[in-house]
Parts: sequence; structure tokens; C-alpha cells
Amino acid sequence: MQYHEPVFRPPSEASSFILQVTLGCSWNKCAFCEMYTSKEFRPRPFANIARDIEWMAKREPAIQKIFLADGDALVLSNNKLLPILKELSHYFGQGIRISAYATPQNILYKSHDELCALKNAGLQMIYYGVESGDNLVLKKICKGASAEQIAEGILRAKKAGITVSTTNLLGIAGKQYSKQHTQSTAKLLSETSPEFISFLMVMFPLGENRFRTCFGNDYDPLSPLELIQELRETLSDLHVHNSQIRANHASNYLPIKARFPTDKLKTLQLIDEVLNNPDTHKIKPEFLRGL
Repeated sequence: MQYHEPVFRPPSEASSFILQVTLGCSWNKCAFCEMYTSKEFRPRPFANIARDIEWMAKREPAIQKIFLADGDALVLSNNKLLPILKELSHYFGQGIRISAYATPQNILYKSHDELCALKNAGLQMIYYGVESGDNLVLKKICKGASAEQIAEGILRAKKAGITVSTTNLLGIAGKQYSKQHTQSTAKLLSETSPEFISFLMVMFPLGENRFRTCFGNDYDPLSPLELIQELRETLSDLHVHNSQIRANHASNYLPIKARFPTDKLKTLQLIDEVLNNPDTHKIKPEFLRGL
């Protein structure tokens, strides 16, 4: 078995079998994302995927978690996805948890019955890029979907019984659009109540040129404290039913792990303590941040 590098997966999939069913990302135009810029998108042949599954099953037959890579495996039709899920169940049993990245387009292009078929075949969770709930910001970052489409995708996945873990970007709107970004993102998340809500702080390890080409020259980056303030404002406006909140990705200056609404007041108080006394609290140094 040989991976086509680079390979990415969510932090929570560290112990999972990473199975590449596609290479790259079918959209690959988001201004902030450099994960798959070195790859041309293409599906992998089923024979190669099946060979990888068999190879792994012989070596690690007790695997419980499987992540379908690369950037948006769900762009494949059900005619291609269902045989892969069936093959995984054949080798690893019915109790495995299968997950994948998904774009709004991936979900919206599938019918309710198709999404239910994927769920029944073993797809338990999708990692879903919201980034922002503001349409102007979404356009400036070349997301390729509107806030309304993003929200609809979350609700459709949930209706099919698929757990949704959203990714939301702090700092992506710059200073000029920060307020509308936080307010609109909180509104979108409140209206959809994803089971998991993750916050990342934007980083540009290869420089900002690619990002600014799409966003424009009115991008003014936020300072570390301004990023934490943006997190605070988003969480303050967030009204969800029962969501796990995570801001413990390596890109974050202040790790947060909570359940809303239960831990909302406590979480806001913690952030306020840091903002009011930044010198006495440990904000992650720049050299420890990463993607």
C-alpha cells in the first residue's frame, strides 16, 4: 500500500485507517486552502482501493475507524461509493465508523435517499467546511457556496442521520469584515446546530499571495488577541441545542473544549480572563502553531 502524498486528515482521525478513494479536491479553489494545490483531482480505480482495503485488513483486522481521503471523497457518485463502503464492511465488519471530508456541493448534489444509503452502508460522519456564514466573505474566499447552501447541506446530512462536524475559520474575514463574519457564522451555526463545531485560526504557511488574489487587497490580518476576541464574539452569539465546541486545533492560540449550551457561560468567562489579562495567561506561542 502506498499513499499519494500529501495526505491530510482531521485531528480526531489520528488513529484511523486513511483510505484514499480520490486524490486531491474536486473544487480546489478556496483561497485559504493549500492542502491539495500540488495534486490534480482524480478518483482512484476501485481495484486499487479494494487492494488497499485487503492489505490493511490482513495487518490490522481490528480497525474501528476509517477516514475516506482526499479532500472530498463524497464527490463520487453512490455507484462508486457504495461498493467501497461494502468492501470495508466485508473486511472490518458492520461496527466500523467511516468518515470523510465533504463540501456543500457534495451533499447538495445527492438526494435524501442517496445520503440515507451512504449512512446505512456505514458512513457515520462528515467533516464539513463552513468557514464563514457571511456571503460576502464566502465570495471573497472563493468558497463556491453561499451561506444558504452551506446551511442546507448541514440540515440535509443531519436529516439522513449523518453526524456533521463543521470547520469554521477565525480571522478569514480580516479586520474590515470581522463583525459581519462572526455574527453571520454564529447565526448559521445556531440555525443548524451541528453535533460538532470546530474553530481554526487562519494561517498562510506559503504566504498570502494566493489568498489575496481571490480576497483582494483589503485583507488586514487580525492579531492573536483579535483572533481570540473573534472567537469570543462568535461563541457569545451562538445558540445551539447540544453541540461539542472545539478550538483545540494546532492553529489556535487559546485551546477550548466545551459543550454548548451547558458550558457556554464558563467558556466565555475563561476567554474574558485571557483577554483582560493576556500577560498572565498562556497564549500559544507562534512557533507552536501549525496546520
